[in-house]
Amino acid sequence: MSALPILGVWLGGIALNVWLARINTRLSRGLIAAVFGLTLILLWEMAVRIYQIPTVILPAPSQIAASFAANRSILWTDFVQTILRGALMGWVIGAFAAILTAIAIDRSPFLQRGLLPIGNFVAALPIVGIAPILVMWFGFDWQSKAAVVVVMVFFPILVNMVAGLKATDALQRDLMASWAAPYGASLWKLRLPAAMPFLFNGLKITTTLALIGAIVAEFFGSPTRGMGFRISTAVGRLDLPLVWAEIVVAALAGTLFYGIVALAEKKVTFWHPSQRG
Repeated sequence: MSALPILGVWLGGIALNVWLARINTRLSRGLIAAVFGLTLILLWEMAVRIYQIPTVILPAPSQIAASFAANRSILWTDFVQTILRGALMGWVIGAFAAILTAIAIDRSPFLQRGLLPIGNFVAALPIVGIAPILVMWFGFDWQSKAAVVVVMVFFPILVNMVAGLKATDALQRDLMASWAAPYGASLWKLRLPAAMPFLFNGLKITTTLALIGAIVAEFFGSPTRGMGFRISTAVGRLDLPLVWAEIVVAALAGTLFYGIVALAEKKVTFWHPSQRG
């Protein structure tokens, strides 16, 4: 009998979304996502309350919300330390380094044969192996976390950028050559615009990698702030609501980060077929 309320809420959410799907407007599509998310949260709350699941196993959403409200200053400090300093700075540095390296590779076939295998090797290194080394090199503050993020995001952006710079067809390149255009002009007017969709694919992929890298790196050494540090210490104190509050902050930050990059992609690559309609 205890499962009947859960089943009723689940079926009610499905029925409401089926009805909203018949309208097929932008508002209805947004409401479908909202109803689905709220239904999952309500089912989560009901399951924890009905089956009396211990907090150390799975806290209820209401407990997580209470911890979020009680620890706003701590969560903000951790957000600044991990996301704005470690993840964002590392992502920006790694992206610029990958773009410049891709241009150098496109300019020199020798570098293509030499740097791409090295980049592939670096990308295959496990984060749990390189994080302690970079912490020892760059210290316990955000600089070492940014270095870990640089290593994680560099290769995916590099591969996409290299592929994008080669996306132009032979006729376009021959036309630029017939005009005696130097490499700089060809790069700026032909290759870089063609590479933008590929570049943004790499940038979007690495938004989540940057957050994961910064948080995991803090497990191997951090000052007394940061999301990874807070999660590890809260787990040791069995404060699972605070752990989940940090996870919520990371999820919201990752979603916002991805959304900003996707919005920039729409503005920059408005001409691409993928952005039409």
